[in-house]
Amino acid sequence: MKPHFPRDFEQNYQTLLKRLKLNGLQPKTIEAYSRAVRRAAERFAFQIDALTEQQLTDYFAELLASHSWSTVKLDLYGLRFYYEHVLHQPWVAPDLIKPPRSQQLPDIVTVEQAQQIFAATRVLSYRVCFYTLYSMGLRLGEGLRLQVGDIDATRQRVHIRDAKGNKDRFVPLPVATLRVLRRFWQVHRNPILLFPNRLGGLKQAHRAVTPLDRGGVQNTLRIVTQACGIKKNSRRTACATATQPT
Repeated sequence: MKPHFPRDFEQNYQTLLKRLKLNGLQPKTIEAYSRAVRRAAERFAFQIDALTEQQLTDYFAELLASHSWSTVKLDLYGLRFYYEHVLHQPWVAPDLIKPPRSQQLPDIVTVEQAQQIFAATRVLSYRVCFYTLYSMGLRLGEGLRLQVGDIDATRQRVHIRDAKGNKDRFVPLPVATLRVLRRFWQVHRNPILLFPNRLGGLKQAHRAVTPLDRGGVQNTLRIVTQACGIKKNSRRTACATATQPT
């Protein structure tokens, strides 16, 4: 159901959505920024067009008490985007938030652990997806967005589109991965998607227009890693590679 906003805010909000798209932001970023503006609007009774530095200080202090630094940072970026690109006003609190610096190394999965994960994954779509992510060192979103036309078997490479920073790149395609993907395609035969969704089962996969659900992939990986006794961050496990599987 579409939320009901006051007329003035609704007009600015629709302009915000258009500006976000015109700036070439990814769908996830658009949702995060627009959610940030909605959250602030609800907090200030939809009167957010002239917030003072003190109001912003109090608001983000409240937000930090109940949300992560990551959320607070995204909300800051979203609200600042609203001021700069919709209201055409300068951001009044440029040094308001400075999240603590931290560096997290991705979990490394050994070849033996990866083989455990593949063997324990009973659903073919997920098993092939995990293998592809691991063998090519892809992020989950990059793997799910893969299309049949992105596979260059002749040059043994894969075209990764809209990667981090909205940049395309090529990654090597292992021979073993190519064989796995070819066998998998013979099963679903979707003319576009490499990993079509499972809503209609494999029999209807050739008609799917959306890829596998990200949440379903993450949940399955979490269950499988727990069953294998692998204590890793399941949202990153399949994407972090130590060596390539054979």
